[in-house]
Order: sequence, then structure tokens, then C-alpha cells
Amino acid sequence: MLKRSRSRKLNRLPEYDYSQEGYYFVTICTKNGYKYFGKVVNKKVILTQIGEIAYAHWREIPKHYDNVILDQFVIMPNHVHGIIIIESNESNVCDGNVGTEQWKLSQNLFT
Repeated sequence: MLKRSRSRKLNRLPEYDYSQEGYYFVTICTKNGYKYFGKVVNKKVILTQIGEIAYAHWREIPKHYDNVILDQFVIMPNHVHGIIIIESNESNVCDGNVGTEQWKLSQNLFT
């Protein structure tokens, strides 16, 4: 289990089912704010190879979850912001196939 910093604000509502339909604003941050995804040059983000991978994988989210649509998103040097829309399926009930899996980058990506 991940150890949380005592000063980190919990952003989830207790007892709320985040698999239900709706619009969700998502932020994904890198560990220690490291700029894995890119750098800012002339007020524009230039993605690194890892940033390009993050971009490609973000775009593939709907391929893995039938009732998920992507709205706007942006990849910054050390974080990603995006809006994910969860729609109900044919039976008008979300299938619950949406989660908050923890994922860790392989160290070999950084060499």
C-alpha cells in the first residue's frame, strides 16, 4: 500500500462510487515532481519519449473501457490533466470496469 504524506489533501468523496457515469477531472503526477513527460520551450510543452508514451496510452483508454470517452487533456512536464467521461452501458448501469489501479514505470524507461 502507498504511504501518504500527512499534508496531502484527500480528493475523494467518502462512499462515492467513482465507477458511476459522469465527468471526472483526473490529474496524474510524477513522483517528486520530476519532469519525465517533457519540458517547456517558448511557452510550449515539448514531450519527451516518455511523454509521447503517456500521450499514446491516454488516447487508448477508451479501448480498455467500453463506456469511457475522453474529453480534453493536456500533458505537462510533470503531470497530466484530463477529463474522462463515463457513460452508462446498454442496461443503463455502469459495468464497474473502471478503477484506480496503481502503476509504476519500469526503471529501464529512464536509461
